[in-house]
Amino acid sequence: MERRTCLVLLLSLPLVGGCVSSPAQFAKTDVDRMADLHRREVTASLGRLAEKLYRRNPREWKKGGHSSLDAALAQLADPARTALSPEPEGRRSTAAVLAALREDYGHDRVAAYVGGLANMLDDAFNGKTEFFILDDLDAQKLHNAARNVEIAAWKLANARRNQPAGDLPAGAPLLFSNEMAPVQNLSFEREFGRMVGNLDLLSRIVADKTNRSVVKIVQNLATAVFLPIK
Repeated sequence: MERRTCLVLLLSLPLVGGCVSSPAQFAKTDVDRMADLHRREVTASLGRLAEKLYRRNPREWKKGGHSSLDAALAQLADPARTALSPEPEGRRSTAAVLAALREDYGHDRVAAYVGGLANMLDDAFNGKTEFFILDDLDAQKLHNAARNVEIAAWKLANARRNQPAGDLPAGAPLLFSNEMAPVQNLSFEREFGRMVGNLDLLSRIVADKTNRSVVKIVQNLATAVFLPIK
């Protein structure tokens, strides 16, 4: 309560010399501004990833009962969904990601996969989209989130069908993403790389600010398990 009271007092102070554009900016440190930037970049990458996945897998937004790809994206981007389960069976975060890449999963795989990642990232940022002086971030959570994005990317690229389904043969990806032929498409890999880079950099910045070290766990991606965030 005292922390929030202090923030209110800071916001109510008059601006000095026109150096600060708004009271909100007065209550931010350089680290807060960096956190805002990286949070926006990670969210933007996730949005682009969702659109790319829906374009390559149009059957998924149709499974969700949407009238169009844009309608599916609009629902997925709804902030009210971030704290909730992104899929009908009530799973969230990495549990939703794993469900989306299960062969017998019958719902919208893209919504579960991207929505699960959004849940996980929201937890890593303590449910915030903007940061001020009294807001704390955990460098370990951000580091673990970066590793989880790497694991999710590997699982997406390697999740295959054991049985044919409709016009999809056995061995086909559960969700089409990167491809090498007939035309090379590594745009998915680039978006994952941007997310990992932003999370890792912010983790190092926060660790330096708080003088806390980050425990780094080395895993083989083929057998890796998602790391805890909460």
